[in-house]
Amino acid sequence: MATTSKAALRDQLLAARRRVADDVRAAEARQVCEHLDALDGVVTSGTTVCAYVPVGTEPGSIEMLNTLLRRAGRVLLPVARTAADNAPLPLSWGEYRPGTLTTARWGLLEPPQPWLPASALTEAGVVLVPALAVDRRGVRLGRGRGFYDCSLGGRDPHARLIAVVRDAEVLDELPADPHDIHMTHALTPRQGLIDLASH
Repeated sequence: MATTSKAALRDQLLAARRRVADDVRAAEARQVCEHLDALDGVVTSGTTVCAYVPVGTEPGSIEMLNTLLRRAGRVLLPVARTAADNAPLPLSWGEYRPGTLTTARWGLLEPPQPWLPASALTEAGVVLVPALAVDRRGVRLGRGRGFYDCSLGGRDPHARLIAVVRDAEVLDELPADPHDIHMTHALTPRQGLIDLASH
């Protein structure tokens, strides 16, 4: 589908997120942590997890990262940079250590240096991916900047790709492009881990 239809969907989804009350958002963040804490066989000791720091209206919280760190022992967070022409570069990664995040471009929070190259993604058995929505086939709608599109191709092909979304953001069908990498799962506050049809 055309980029404009994706743009319209993004606008609708972002507007819906802005309407969520703070207490509901906080309760949903706690539920996401509870589900992560119960993912026996998915997030286990010795697993490298690539995650992200939820900002603004994104589902989740810093506590999500602390839960992952406690369960897995190693959490990598993305570092987003662009080329001279402002095109997205594949994400670099940094080790998550509580209390060390710094503010970066677009209001993101990032780990301090030293950073690992984009190839560090291959070490992850689980990758939590920010999304505005995901459909039942695993098609993910992001914010449109392209960082994950140019990064996820370098993942371990057996890694679980988990889009973290609100329950209402698991949709029947989203517009897809040939370069889209499908998610294997969604994680929502109420339903927990949802197996998607992409694998």
